[in-house]
Amino acid sequence: MPSDFRNLEIWREAQKLTLEIYKITSKFPKEEIFGLEAQIRRSAVSVAANIAESFGRYHSKDKIQLLMVARGSIYETCSHLSIALGLNYIKEKCFEDIDKRYEVLSKRLNVFINYIRKTNR
Repeated sequence: MPSDFRNLEIWREAQKLTLEIYKITSKFPKEEIFGLEAQIRRSAVSVAANIAESFGRYHSKDKIQLLMVARGSIYETCSHLSIALGLNYIKEKCFEDIDKRYEVLSKRLNVFINYIRKTNR
């Protein structure tokens, strides 16, 4: 296990995706600044934040709980992005690319959760 959460590949990918979400949402209509834009950003930030927070927990049960919250935030972000697609705030290609990357991250998160369960780390 890495000595710092920043060395976790799942955290680094979540961080990259969050930065992309900020770039994408910066082009949303101004009336969405406190609406969909804020919701997408919050859920995207939550993915990386919960992965990082899980790293600071001692008991595996606590770690897994936070990683499951991160996984839930992935699905929340993808749901928000689906709405943005439906409103034509993002292009289909952009949606598909980000959605696919979140799908891969979700699978990698599941692998990490199973690893923690098996090793009780």
